[in-house]
Amino acid sequence: MRDIKILLERWGGWAASGEYGLGYSSVAAGFRGLVGAHSMMRLNCSDHDGLILDSCISRLMKVNKEQHDILVAHYLYQISLRSIARRRRCADGTIRKQIQTAEGFVSGVLSALECELECELPEE
Repeated sequence: MRDIKILLERWGGWAASGEYGLGYSSVAAGFRGLVGAHSMMRLNCSDHDGLILDSCISRLMKVNKEQHDILVAHYLYQISLRSIARRRRCADGTIRKQIQTAEGFVSGVLSALECELECELPEE
């Protein structure tokens, strides 16, 4: 079974390295001042996995931009869910439900693609 949170954390580390020209700004819209220094010791994934995950996340933006923005803010920019809730002036539980729905969507798209990610393969 996939651990979507770990996959998204790896995607966030991969996308944050900035080497791939994905079009994400250096600071999430509306979150200037909340984003701290980027940690150099983030988990990341291969380019192959990163591109697959990025395409799944892009599909989320077409369906629900708000959930996409929360997912990107949390996993790419490492903004806590509490900070996102405070910034949006809503309850923490609301943001948690939205990110769970977004994670479920990405997981569903990955399942529909029936692809194997390199970071999920057992190491030899």
